[in-house]
Amino acid sequence: MASTIEINERRYRLPQRPVVVICFDGFDPSYVADAVPRGLMPNLARMMVDGFAATAMSAMPSFTNPNNVSIVCGAPPRVHGIAGNYWYDRASGQEIMMTDAGPIAAPTILAGLAQAGVAVAAVTAKDKLRRVLGLGLAGGGRSGIAFSAECAGAATIGEHGISAEQALGGRALPDPYSADLSLFVLDAGIDLLQAGRARVAYLSLSDYVQHAHAPGAPEADAFFAAVDARLGRLIALGAVVGVTADQGMTDLTRSDGSPNIVYLGDLLDARFGAGRCRVICPITDPFVRHHGALGGFVRIHLPDDIDVETVRDVVAAVPGVWMALTRRDVCARFDLPFEREGDIAVIAAKGVALGMRQGDHRLEDLAGARLRSHGSVAERPVPFILSHTPDAAQRHRVRTETLNNWDVFDFVLNCPAASEAAA
Repeated sequence: MASTIEINERRYRLPQRPVVVICFDGFDPSYVADAVPRGLMPNLARMMVDGFAATAMSAMPSFTNPNNVSIVCGAPPRVHGIAGNYWYDRASGQEIMMTDAGPIAAPTILAGLAQAGVAVAAVTAKDKLRRVLGLGLAGGGRSGIAFSAECAGAATIGEHGISAEQALGGRALPDPYSADLSLFVLDAGIDLLQAGRARVAYLSLSDYVQHAHAPGAPEADAFFAAVDARLGRLIALGAVVGVTADQGMTDLTRSDGSPNIVYLGDLLDARFGAGRCRVICPITDPFVRHHGALGGFVRIHLPDDIDVETVRDVVAAVPGVWMALTRRDVCARFDLPFEREGDIAVIAAKGVALGMRQGDHRLEDLAGARLRSHGSVAERPVPFILSHTPDAAQRHRVRTETLNNWDVFDFVLNCPAASEAAA
């Protein structure tokens, strides 16, 4: 029997002990810097001392879907084709959720492990991700498990690899706009490891708390302490644990408390004619209370009779815009798939949100009093923390190469501890 698999030109060892990778959605490094010194996360602090801790870069745009898929593929969006939560399909002329756009363009590490006979589970906060992460893993006679906290009560063995009763585990279905959504995911992962139903678990959390609460807020403190307790339980079960994030989080609010938003659609309408330039906010997803579909990265699609470089130059000069790039340039700079990119990609300056038009965004529904969101390069740095020490070759790579969040499976599966049976 083979002892390794190769996925997207990277080789991974099959683990001899439980391995857990946590995508801690919205886990900005500022939360670590705040919570660890105050003793709120002793288990994470112990991982940082006894294992490994660094800052990694997330994929661009710094949104949930492209980064979760990058992590489970071990590769950037150029390889798997998921470059946002939401996109404009040039061929059909329709705006669609990217996870509904058909299969991803690359195999996942999770599916590869399952095909090699490893018991694999993917538990996500949101069902939009479960449909992507479960490809090749659960359903259709496959033996893996893939379900979401959002829809655990409707899980079936045929589609999810687990029954609703087993997925719920005696827990109530969590409110999607609560800290409980993420804690449900962690508790489900603990149950699967305890029952021996997963040798490898991928646990993807929600960033609801971080969208609503800054470091040091009582709600954030309570949430991070609860997460940390569950990290301790996973390590006590003998698991090799890797923690990273899909993106960080930035306050996008002016000093007077109002959201700091540049409405590019309104500006383009005034310059080039109403409705002629299509602005797409790829952060858009069903969870509008998190961010109001406002983030630090948007795409502009143009009709043939409007010059791309003219629009790029106009947008680049707008206060609050950090960078405006043509389709080819943004793909080359950030390793994005050319076929799903806009004519122009716009990246906000730190502390600024980019939107379509005033009235297009439901700001009154935001979960927090301040607009906090992500998508720009300011939210690319994320924690990269392991419970066990990497080998010498991995440590050398950290010193000589850019560390990305999608390297986490490489580091946990190929670290020496994962090849040893748990004590």
